Amino acid sequence: MSVAGEPARVLDVRLLAPALGAWTAVALGVLTGADSVFVLSLSAVAAAVLVCVRHGRERWATAVLATLLTIAGFAAATALHARSTANNPLRHTSGSLTLELVLTDDPRTLSSALPGAPAQVLVRDDLVADGARRLTGAVVVLAPARGWTGLLPGQHVRTRGKAAPPSRRDLTVASIRVRDPPTLVGRPAAAQRAAGSLRTGLRDAALSTLGPETGALLPGLVVGDTSALSQRVLDDAKTAGLTHLTAVSGMNITLVMGAVLLLVRAAGAGPRTSAALAAMALAGFVVLARPSPSVLRAAVMGTVALLALVTGRRRQALPALCGAVLVLRPALAVDVGFALSVLATGALVLLAPRWVAALRRRGVPAGVAELLAVPAAAHLVTAPVIAGLSGKLSLVAVLANLLVAPVVGPATVLGVAATVALPVWAPLGRLLVRLAGPEVWWLVQVGRRCAELPGAAIEVPGGAAGALGLAAVVVAVLVAARNPAVRGLVLAVVLGVSVVWVPTRTVTPGWPATGWAVVACDVGQGDAVVLSLGPHRAVVVDTGPEPAAVAGCLDRLHVTEVALVVLTHLHADHVGGLEGVLQGRSVGAVAVGPLRLPGAALSRVRARSAAHGVPLVDLAAGASLVWPGLRLDVLGPVRPVTATLGSDPGTVLNDASLVLSARTTVGRVLLTGDAELAEQGDLLAARVDLRADVLKVPHHGSRFSAPAFLDSVGARVALVSVGQGNAYGHPNAGVLEHLAARGTTVGRTDTDGDVAVAPGPGGPVVVRRGDPRPPP
Repeated sequence: MSVAGEPARVLDVRLLAPALGAWTAVALGVLTGADSVFVLSLSAVAAAVLVCVRHGRERWATAVLATLLTIAGFAAATALHARSTANNPLRHTSGSLTLELVLTDDPRTLSSALPGAPAQVLVRDDLVADGARRLTGAVVVLAPARGWTGLLPGQHVRTRGKAAPPSRRDLTVASIRVRDPPTLVGRPAAAQRAAGSLRTGLRDAALSTLGPETGALLPGLVVGDTSALSQRVLDDAKTAGLTHLTAVSGMNITLVMGAVLLLVRAAGAGPRTSAALAAMALAGFVVLARPSPSVLRAAVMGTVALLALVTGRRRQALPALCGAVLVLRPALAVDVGFALSVLATGALVLLAPRWVAALRRRGVPAGVAELLAVPAAAHLVTAPVIAGLSGKLSLVAVLANLLVAPVVGPATVLGVAATVALPVWAPLGRLLVRLAGPEVWWLVQVGRRCAELPGAAIEVPGGAAGALGLAAVVVAVLVAARNPAVRGLVLAVVLGVSVVWVPTRTVTPGWPATGWAVVACDVGQGDAVVLSLGPHRAVVVDTGPEPAAVAGCLDRLHVTEVALVVLTHLHADHVGGLEGVLQGRSVGAVAVGPLRLPGAALSRVRARSAAHGVPLVDLAAGASLVWPGLRLDVLGPVRPVTATLGSDPGTVLNDASLVLSARTTVGRVLLTGDAELAEQGDLLAARVDLRADVLKVPHHGSRFSAPAFLDSVGARVALVSVGQGNAYGHPNAGVLEHLAARGTTVGRTDTDGDVAVAPGPGGPVVVRRGDPRPPP
């Protein structure tokens, strides 16, 4: 069946104005409080009375009256709810409390900015009691992972913690911080226990059969279980506009219900039987994916999308969408996921059919027209919300969604079938998981490759102002595009971008640079340096602050085997990306220096290395490591690390950095970590030979580099690994001026991206990613 339906028919828009008015009234009440929305309610009632008195006999007055009364009713109800939340005794309580809670969603693990910090989870609960008081309301609990991870929705728990005002305006009563595991009261409902068992079975089977990345995405796509997804996959999906594929969305439910309808219709079932079986499939899927607000929202939106896309009956689809908005819970009015679902479904109902019809009139086949129109329409209307949240606009979202469209359906249906089959007959379930593997692998690869394209996402104004501004642009484009001349201009611009801008941005001649010996990776405010050992092999020194950036750099260099990872010290901006090096590559060992602080960071490094079967080894001054084409000598720290201890913990770590000298095809390369004045002075005092052709400037080019130290190195090329727009003032202008005065060529990752040094006829040559040609 076609998404186009019957675009010539007039849409039934009678519920559109009441739905938008109700949504606005509820959102206003949630965000601003009871008083303003009480005023809105009274104003709507007054306007309704005025319409009745002056225009009661006119036909349009009925629609206006219905809209005003809807706004008044929703505004009044939201005002009462907001006042009840504001007056909840928990809002005005300090000190430790004993609380009884019922989980409403799965505990969500939070990533820590500091490697090695104890894992924490965020839990959404309904308040049952505060000690002897019987209270109600939604709370958010920040808790240690121990004892909370793995709890199911519907679980009744008792815990002790401290209340604080909520961080968001969404009718949450309070945020609760607890330190201990909860006391379990009873068990969740049998349906939730069964769903939990099915989800665990799918996750375990997928990870063991498909590997860490593909296996982690399958349960996320099918049942919303994202617990095993790596941050790299999540970041790639976000940049590529594929976030809806990393968790349950309306598309999943649409596919499941569509598969059920196709099967029962193929079996000759009548309309009533088909509807009943589809409803049973929907109910079962909601239980399987957990009936949290996000899944319930996806169920409603999926049902609407199915009605529009499968039956083509758009006259019923738009009223159904408006009805879904009218029955929303107050908290969903300010839920970003809900807004994205409504906007995307509205695009499928209102825009996509017209675009499909227009493409088909121009000779585009039906299937191709739908593949082009659906992702384009959904991305266009959701872009303002996404841009307002992230400050970025994906330029590859339509392309990425177009590339993954053929495999999403088979992967979802096979994954659901595997989930049901695994507890009944495990071999069949594992076979279905294996059959879904290539499709899910394709999703991972499309997300990664699209996210790695230069200019995949551009910076735009964020916040409400940015979202509203981009929304105004979208509306203006849609209105203007109704004019044939404007459509022609837009088409010309799109073709120009496709033919000229995209190739020049996505094709990087000469990268990786021919014969590169060392590359400073663009990992933001952190360090990651790659030393070549020949095709596909390298030594990596530091890993940057997060996995995706260093993994992308290594992928661009086609490095699949890492002989050694050296962590100069255990600051987060040097070790946070370790997982990005370990995952998907053969790694010989991970090396750390003599200072084992902070202990939590070391524990995290040890755990990640052990998880990949990679040994952890020690390095100290005097050690030498040799590979064909590369020799690595450890020069510092030259004094016992306890002698460098001072009052500033950051300085302690910096001045205990491993300092390495690498002999490469471009000469000597001095890698200094974050060594500051004390360690630089120690090296000079010990008369260590610091001469080098290439210098990795200490501590991101900070002002704590002694001129005498820079002069003793005498480098012809200096690499500054630094984040764009960082708050530390790196790199220091004085340091850059001193290097320039010596005639040193400087490469900076904040302005140049990845920077390579390769051999040239007159010495080392700097190649910045995107330079028009490789070195001679």
